Amino acid sequence: MRADRLVSLVLLLRRRGRMTADELAAELEVSPRTVQRDIDALSTAGVPVYADRGRRGGYSLLPGFRTELTGLTHDEALALLTAGSGTDRKVFGLNAALASAMRKVVDALPEGNRADLDRAASRFLVEPETDLLSRRAAAEEFDPAVMGEVRRAVLAGRVLRFRYAAPEKEPRWHTVDPIGLVTVRGRTYLLAAKAGDDRTYRVSRMLAAEALADSAQRPAQVDLDRIWAERSAQFLSENHLPVLVRVEAARRDELLNHARAVRAEVTEPDGRIRLDVSFEDLRHAVWAVWQLDTAAEALAPEELRAALRARAIVLADRYPPT
Repeated sequence: MRADRLVSLVLLLRRRGRMTADELAAELEVSPRTVQRDIDALSTAGVPVYADRGRRGGYSLLPGFRTELTGLTHDEALALLTAGSGTDRKVFGLNAALASAMRKVVDALPEGNRADLDRAASRFLVEPETDLLSRRAAAEEFDPAVMGEVRRAVLAGRVLRFRYAAPEKEPRWHTVDPIGLVTVRGRTYLLAAKAGDDRTYRVSRMLAAEALADSAQRPAQVDLDRIWAERSAQFLSENHLPVLVRVEAARRDELLNHARAVRAEVTEPDGRIRLDVSFEDLRHAVWAVWQLDTAAEALAPEELRAALRARAIVLADRYPPT
């Protein structure tokens, strides 16, 4: 890993010129002291790095120094730079690796093509944080250490043990055979098998994870597109409670964070959103809609409306006007 970091450090200096230890540390996700050790190692290896002293000082490469990275066509480089521009840079916890790859891509280009490619990439925007209705994308947070263990188990074919916090349940440990990772609309799922049965887990709900030494029981080849399509169809066909709800646009993502599936979505003329979703059961639906207070209105089924009405009456009786 240190060799990759040293290459990234050289490429950063190649592209940006002079950089301070703090700037390099932020880019490489290490400490300034580690940057200083890396600079010393590069100098010892003959890489012409020199330091400018003073308040505005930093590190630079001698003019004309270049690493040899070749083999990319213009369109290949443009595709990689465009893919790296989106908010999905954190997908699967590989944001640092992607940033390093982007530096190598840029350095691989002929000198005269770099500016042209930068301008071309700036014309494309992949998955911005907000859509045309100014709704921010829901950000999924997960522990990088947990994601690292999950990713290691998937790639190495190891059994994975993790502690999982399912909605409204006490966290508990699971041991599974990991099959693959899928990211959909900013959410990352682990597809796995447990005692021979298909299982799907949200990585953001994993509190701890460990790739074990045992080999996972899984096929050598996998078609994740097919498996995901099959599991999605099965999920939607299970006996969940279908709910029709109207919600304010600003609270849409909050509701969807608790829903099991989204069957349809329509924006109404007043800006509110009508959602056809499903929940595990009536109790789950009451809890999810109630969290949104007056920002959501359950339209169907009637049993859900009755349950919410009964709860509201109890609270109104408990707090009579004085």
